Amino acid sequence: MAAKDTPTSDMIVGIIGSGLIGQSWAMLFASAGYQVKIYDVDVEQVKKALQNIEQQLLDLQEQGLLRGNLNKQEQRERITAVSTIGDCVKGAFYIQECVPERLDIKKGVWGEVDKIVNVDVIMASSSSSLLPSKISDGLKHRNRFLVSHPTNPPFYAPLVEIIPAPWTDDDVVPTTKSLLERIGQVPVVLKKEIDGFVLNRIQYSIIGEAWRLINDDIISAEDLDKVMSTGLGVRYAFMGPLETAYLNADGMKSYIERYAEMVYRIQKSFGQPLPMGGETGDKIHKELESYVCPVECLAERRQWRDKRLAALAKLKKEMDKGDSAS
Repeated sequence: MAAKDTPTSDMIVGIIGSGLIGQSWAMLFASAGYQVKIYDVDVEQVKKALQNIEQQLLDLQEQGLLRGNLNKQEQRERITAVSTIGDCVKGAFYIQECVPERLDIKKGVWGEVDKIVNVDVIMASSSSSLLPSKISDGLKHRNRFLVSHPTNPPFYAPLVEIIPAPWTDDDVVPTTKSLLERIGQVPVVLKKEIDGFVLNRIQYSIIGEAWRLINDDIISAEDLDKVMSTGLGVRYAFMGPLETAYLNADGMKSYIERYAEMVYRIQKSFGQPLPMGGETGDKIHKELESYVCPVECLAERRQWRDKRLAALAKLKKEMDKGDSAS
């Protein structure tokens, strides 16, 4: 079932789970005009989620970063809390599950959903590493299942990984991709399943080497973070590692000729991954409390992060408009 070009109030998206990811998905779909129903087993959590959404929409409006053509109130009115999972998925053409990253919980939720959905619904999980084949195995409608893994926070980091199961129907991936593009996200499609998908495999390779460098007393945690925030991260905000290499030489073939031997030599020195925790974990935690903030102040620091991500999103939007006009 293809998503229509002009969403109407009768086009329903069901969101299961009202944590930060569920809230972001609700806002994204509402911004494009979809009617969103959000459900959580914790009724109080849903109430808090709606309050958070209200505040976030207000902040986005003040920053000029609201998605779509609807104002704050119109977007908020498209998000409704429901009290049962049946009400959440009733009439929905697309369901986005955002429950904790545990296979038993996800399988339990989808087992309930599977009994009551239509045959043409698209069932998507926000899983960050669990394979879609493991989550959907045994479902009657497993052919309508895939993973749509967002980047956190989804509203400011628009990448979404789409991962089908081996048995996912051919129409599900392109329809989901089109839908995600319509709400302003940037979907990428994995050709087949792999543990951790792509984003987290790259992210964890960075964390793994960072852990080793601190464990071996090569660099402090604070300076390690600066390597990313003022070095690699600055470039990667606008281009990926392959384009970076492409531009840093006279094309990729030139980069290979110049640097392949050095890159391979250094890669061989990485060794086996180190388990996270222990004295190194304690050391890193203590440093982070010193140069970032104490744990009890994380909410304020997340607001600091989101303001900068919003400013970056605004800059990229303006740059893209400039590129289109030139």
